[in-house]
Amino acid sequence: MLIRLLDILFSLLGLFFGFPILIIITIIAYFDTGSPIFRQVRVGRNKKSFTLVKFRTMRKDTDSVASHLVSSSSITNFGGFLRKSKLDELPQLWNVFKGNMSLVGPRPGLFNQEELTAAREKCAVFNVRPGITGLAQIKKIDMATPELLALTDKQMIESLTLSKYFAYIIKTVTGSGFGDAVR
Repeated sequence: MLIRLLDILFSLLGLFFGFPILIIITIIAYFDTGSPIFRQVRVGRNKKSFTLVKFRTMRKDTDSVASHLVSSSSITNFGGFLRKSKLDELPQLWNVFKGNMSLVGPRPGLFNQEELTAAREKCAVFNVRPGITGLAQIKKIDMATPELLALTDKQMIESLTLSKYFAYIIKTVTGSGFGDAVR
């Protein structure tokens, strides 16, 4: 309950104070890709679907598959900057505010990532809200290794404390956290 309250508070603060940055990125991204916001249906808590929002970092014609299956040539120059700075994740604060996600939790996968979904189901990962960052991101474990990712997500869920919640956020903001790799 406390973590959900913190999620609401921090997502509201982030959206409020980050609003000028969101507008600037939206304008630049519009000229970069013609469509600055990326929406994708993801697997959420209790395996329910939700629409994740991010800034678009790849060309519009890129297939909707896991990042590790996409060629790095699909990433635009501005998209590369957004990924490195993690600014592409800012719109997900809306998902956090709505309750689809938490700031800290397992990164939400796609429904077509059947191996990952099965591994996470075995580890009871779907009992919690997916997150923007977590232990797997800090350890640089991405969706290319589904079994390891599911076990790492399980470890994070079972050991999550308030101090670890803040530690994962701080490590991500300061550059220790990484998103999914693009090959």
